[in-house]
Amino acid sequence: MSLNKIQDLLGDKAEYYLGHTCTTISKDSIHLPAPGHIDNVWTQSNRNIQTIRSISAIADHGRLGGSGYVSILPVDQGIEHSGGASFAPNPIYFDPENIVKLAIEGGCNAVASTYGVLGSVARKYAHKIPFIVKVNHNEFISYPNKFDQIMFGTIKDAWNMGAAGIGATIYFGSDESARQIVEVAKAFEYAHELGMATVLWCYLRNGSFKKDGVDYHTAADLTGQANHLGVTIQADIIKQKLPTNNGGYNAINFGKTSKLVYDKLTTDHPIDLCRYQVANCYMGRVGLINSGGESKGATDMAEAVMTAVVNKRAGGMGLISGRKAFQKPMAEGVQLLNAIQDVYLDSSVTIA
Repeated sequence: MSLNKIQDLLGDKAEYYLGHTCTTISKDSIHLPAPGHIDNVWTQSNRNIQTIRSISAIADHGRLGGSGYVSILPVDQGIEHSGGASFAPNPIYFDPENIVKLAIEGGCNAVASTYGVLGSVARKYAHKIPFIVKVNHNEFISYPNKFDQIMFGTIKDAWNMGAAGIGATIYFGSDESARQIVEVAKAFEYAHELGMATVLWCYLRNGSFKKDGVDYHTAADLTGQANHLGVTIQADIIKQKLPTNNGGYNAINFGKTSKLVYDKLTTDHPIDLCRYQVANCYMGRVGLINSGGESKGATDMAEAVMTAVVNKRAGGMGLISGRKAFQKPMAEGVQLLNAIQDVYLDSSVTIA
């Protein structure tokens, strides 16, 4: 996909996204994604040799292999949202093999899914594309609904099926978050011991994070702190929603922050808000991947490209997009994944 096509998809917002200069946190202070990122960053860390090899396996696979950027297909929505809600638009994805095929055909660095999905086809595909096994879920069938992440399977089973990494979610801010932090920290420790990479879905969940009609679950200051907690328990990659606003601490009037976060370190521009998320990932030492969000149909391609542009120009590591890809015919899903990857392969889309 050419730069002209990227500009066309961004429409009248093309200059807003592609021409923005970040004057908050300098790009020079960010450990930017690059071919030498693993040698320059991870070999200095406490990660063991097997874990570094697993991180490398993910980084070196697919169309973005060796670039420093990643494109991951996540399909855990069958549990998180229900199989019907996820796969009714395209029932072929009730079959786990088609999920893995989409990731392969789409040129992804890795496929992230459940124990059941990846375990059912592990012998056929674990050596063909890196597996990231999602180890906890919000099962979402209890009534009334509750929002909690509970563990599925074991870390050893993920290793036995040949996974390159494990993934987990923590609902930061929820009543259950303290337990989840301990559970996931222990799971990540064991995964690293066995030589697997770790990916953390750093999501916020608290009814009080909605104030005066504004939803601060995707506020830059709150999601940034969630990221900071995530890297503290040694996630190797942080998955976070793209920030849509800021000022959660002030609006909800809790916790501690600094006026400088709003006056100096952020503006209201999406790239600057995302840059603050990157800063909270140890200034990019740990890669930030933003999620693609729900499928809305005709606007999916434009939204995916916009998210990729914001993430890349902020200093992020890539995109993890699921529903926009698998809730449509496979050929269209491949096209969307390739469009995302083209943003990261285009050298004219630079760090802001």
